Amino acid sequence: MLPPGPRLAVDAIIERPGRGVLLIERRNPPPGWALPGGFVERGESCEDAVRREVREETGLELEQLTQFRVYSEPARDPRGHVVSVVFAAIASGEPHGGDDARAARFFPWEALPPLAFDHGKILHEYRQRQG
Repeated sequence: MLPPGPRLAVDAIIERPGRGVLLIERRNPPPGWALPGGFVERGESCEDAVRREVREETGLELEQLTQFRVYSEPARDPRGHVVSVVFAAIASGEPHGGDDARAARFFPWEALPPLAFDHGKILHEYRQRQG
């Protein structure tokens, strides 16, 4: 039996030239806009989990998946200690909200809405690394 510990999640940064970054409007608490993603299920790799979550929430299939960073600050999620593996990826097609996402759309980098969790920090750090 494993001791209780943090939950493992994944998030995806999906950019589209001229359109910005893909965000989903959360259907469940905490409210707001966020990167598409969710919890890794038992027996699932992080890569498979992020592909599944993005497909369920936006209808998009990921290509060129690259791990960006791991975020593990215990207070980053108001629901409890969640460690998130964040990936950058490319996806084609038009997103639509599904599963626990009310909506999914691209936002220009200079006009991001208020973001849930620490996703504002994640996107800021991603943009800094892109130069």
